[in-house]
Amino acid sequence: MRGALALAACLALPAAGYGQGYLSNAPYVPTPQSTVDRMLELAKVGPGDLVIDLGSGDGRIPITAAKRFGARGIGIEIEQDLIAKSRFNARWEGVSDRVTFKVEDLFETVLTLYLFRELNIQLRPRILEQMRPGTRVVTHDWDMGEWEPDVAEVKPAPDKPVGIDRNSKIFLWYVPAKMAGSWRLESTLAPGRPANVTLAQQFQLFEGGLEYDGGRQELAGGRARGTAVRFTVRGASPWSGVYEGTADGDELRGEILREGAVAGRFTARRL
Repeated sequence: MRGALALAACLALPAAGYGQGYLSNAPYVPTPQSTVDRMLELAKVGPGDLVIDLGSGDGRIPITAAKRFGARGIGIEIEQDLIAKSRFNARWEGVSDRVTFKVEDLFETVLTLYLFRELNIQLRPRILEQMRPGTRVVTHDWDMGEWEPDVAEVKPAPDKPVGIDRNSKIFLWYVPAKMAGSWRLESTLAPGRPANVTLAQQFQLFEGGLEYDGGRQELAGGRARGTAVRFTVRGASPWSGVYEGTADGDELRGEILREGAVAGRFTARRL
């Protein structure tokens, strides 16, 4: 597995959630091969990854991930005839030992979706709560509502069927670290003078306040791109600066930048 880009978290969804009537409303429209290639390139898929395709259709995304990028793949599809077609395609392409197709209550690591926007939004809370920070989620054409993508691009797709928009919209998200709550912050710029930080979070964005020695400063511009975290402590004090670090569960550590140069280091632990 490739470190932070290949997390081993597993999300189990209730079986009832995937019955007919939930996913049967999702369209089966084969994703253009050029779009498949770009989705996997954008997510930086590699040999250490497991690619899960929810609504996998004829299996082209897991098959491409295995054949071109060396990954393993699982296709989750509600229609049995499409599962049979996917398995045939995998044998034809010589990757049946690395891809699996089934109806299964599972997805992790790199998740690709082609579902209506409303279904993406229904899945969104489970993605955010149950998948490990840093997990990559890639969708084609349909977004996640208020959860803005970390990367978005429009790619010409001349291999789309004639008569429809021949561009593909590709969206990429990194499941953000959970930053909301109270933290105890320590810095080499204020040794022996820990501060308390309280944060509120909306998807990958967060903000709050820092309290120390009876004073308070605003913490703003917080963003978590997976486990990579960046925020700014505004005002004039030993705590002021741009903080860049890595979140690891209930711990946070990194560097404090001032005028683009490293001025100190910090650690934080969730209270």
